[in-house]
Amino acid sequence: MSAATAVAPRATERARAENRLGWKLVAPAVVVMLIVTAYPMVRAIYLSLYQYRMTAPGDREFVGLANYWAVLTDGLWWYDVFNTVFIMVVTVAFELVIGFAFAMVMHRLVFARGVVRASILIPYGIITVVSAITWQFAFSLNNGFVNGWLPFFGDDYNWFGSHWPAIFAICVSEIWKTTPFMSLLLLAGLSQVSEDMLEAAKVDGATWWQRLWKVILPNMRAAIMVAVLFRALDAFRIFDNIFMMTRGAQDTESASFLTYRQVIELFELGAGSALSVLLFLSVLLLAFSIVRVFRVDLGRARGEG
Repeated sequence: MSAATAVAPRATERARAENRLGWKLVAPAVVVMLIVTAYPMVRAIYLSLYQYRMTAPGDREFVGLANYWAVLTDGLWWYDVFNTVFIMVVTVAFELVIGFAFAMVMHRLVFARGVVRASILIPYGIITVVSAITWQFAFSLNNGFVNGWLPFFGDDYNWFGSHWPAIFAICVSEIWKTTPFMSLLLLAGLSQVSEDMLEAAKVDGATWWQRLWKVILPNMRAAIMVAVLFRALDAFRIFDNIFMMTRGAQDTESASFLTYRQVIELFELGAGSALSVLLFLSVLLLAFSIVRVFRVDLGRARGEG
């Protein structure tokens, strides 16, 4: 009892010391981010309370929360949010599975490990716009090679002629581009799994699947949460692929693309600012939900107590 009592204060003091050090390390970055982002955020909130069209700056009128009400009661917003969530869920799910497979291969490689890791990371190093244009060409009706690879669709199948095929093409381009990022994060988590635990489970007669579900995945929970969190937040803000591949045609708009259209194409700065604020709040809610779902004990993940 005395030994347990003696261990607890040491763990608490260690955690407090690490927290203080963490705050000191991130404080400069937080200050810079607040300086850079605070004014645009406050300005966006301010403008969202006005009926403000950039082509008529003198006709600005205070309308309170009317812009938010107009957005939230418009079916277009909710349809675009559905598109965004669907793309996010599909791409992150596939990236998690494929990225984990890549991470397992890279973790077990003995020869040419550096070459394989560099090769897998090539798609992530390509600019998103270039990647989107390439995939648009791949799925194009006349020149693309996808129809040649999938003959059961027919040589004249138009992937961008209807909603779901266009969404499929966007998801494929997103998965191809960002799976290496997911695999890199999972590889870092995989390297933290104790080989002694795996060997002990193997000696006890556990199959490969049992070791995966009972040893590997539970010990990678923190890494999986970080990977899913980063990719989900990034996928929820998807814009480049949609802009380059469909320009929002066939009802493929995302929430970010809707915001772009309101501000850049329609010059509706008030409504666009309201959309930006709602998008920001949606990202915060998504991040909070993911953290709550995984319920990772970061102290235990660091090896405390």
